[in-house]
Amino acid sequence: MAEPGKTKRQEIKMLNRKVLEISGVSNVESFDSEEFLLETDCGFLTIKGQDLHIKHLSLEQGLVAIEGLVHSLAYLDGQAAPKTKGLLGKLFK
Repeated sequence: MAEPGKTKRQEIKMLNRKVLEISGVSNVESFDSEEFLLETDCGFLTIKGQDLHIKHLSLEQGLVAIEGLVHSLAYLDGQAAPKTKGLLGKLFK
């Protein structure tokens, strides 16, 4: 997460649901062609879609670029985390 004393800042840019650029990323927790789970300065972010793949990754700069058809973006809060039996359910028990 963000260093103490620094303001959290994150930018998300999407072009035609095909290219997604995200700043403020500290870790890529998991990914496959249908779902990405990113740890960001603003919390865990899940991206769902089709044929998703990493176009650019620089954790030193906190930047990730993802290509593919984006269906949804959602932040996962501890209180609002879905109770699923999949990967996300296992991570947020």
